Amino acid sequence: MNKFRTFDGLSLAYQEYGHGQPVLCLAGLTRNSCDFECLVEYLDDVHLIMMDYRGRGESDWDPNTLNYNPHVEAQDAFELLNYLHIDKVKIIGTSRGGIVSMLMAATNRERINGILFNDIGPEVEPLGLEYILQHLSRNPACSNLNETAKWLAEISTDFVNVSLDRWYIEACNRYRHVGNQIEINYDPGLRAALIAALDDEKIDLWSYFRNLEGIKLALIRGANSNLLSAQTANKMKEFCPNLVLTHALNRGHCPFLDEPESLQAIRNFLSGGNRTIS
Repeated sequence: MNKFRTFDGLSLAYQEYGHGQPVLCLAGLTRNSCDFECLVEYLDDVHLIMMDYRGRGESDWDPNTLNYNPHVEAQDAFELLNYLHIDKVKIIGTSRGGIVSMLMAATNRERINGILFNDIGPEVEPLGLEYILQHLSRNPACSNLNETAKWLAEISTDFVNVSLDRWYIEACNRYRHVGNQIEINYDPGLRAALIAALDDEKIDLWSYFRNLEGIKLALIRGANSNLLSAQTANKMKEFCPNLVLTHALNRGHCPFLDEPESLQAIRNFLSGGNRTIS
């Protein structure tokens, strides 16, 4: 893990792999850079940059939990790019990372070469949001990572044909083994920040999405996703006909990105391919 300092003095963690065109990987709400490690062995001629948001993974927690919002996270992402002297990037944005990507494009469009959204769009389904809130900032009742892997397999009913070994990797990425219990790998204050954001005036994400016209776009949707509906995905395609839509079979929210169809979509996105995979 490498570290850099933000405008307000926090130390944020990031990982780098490979050489070539720069690709910034932005994780989901509670997730971290480990989610993208699976891409390292599959992508050539790519400089992968994976950031832990403030309050997640190996990054410092923010004493002001209201800073856990996409606007601040977008600013942090640009600061990382500045720190690495990178002018333009393509972005792979999983869930929350896709929202951060849209805000980045709204702020500094000229620095964004393309965005691949992983199971996120300008509308989120209430059922999926309710599921996130149900588990947000709560430690699982597990004493080790093997138990946690089995628990993840049990509650993730939208995921089909996923091995227990693969769930063990997810358990390692999402949680920490502390003493005799498993704990979340992020600041529990994230729950209050999300609830405050939901209670606040809603942002019109469709206006941010429409602003992406002319930027290379791709979307991977979990075929069983409870957060991004097929209707919203199709509506995104209508607004931006050049968006390349891929459905990750047997996956809910959100695809791991190591699925064959997801990897092919990512390769097409990075190389300039422009066909729809379903």
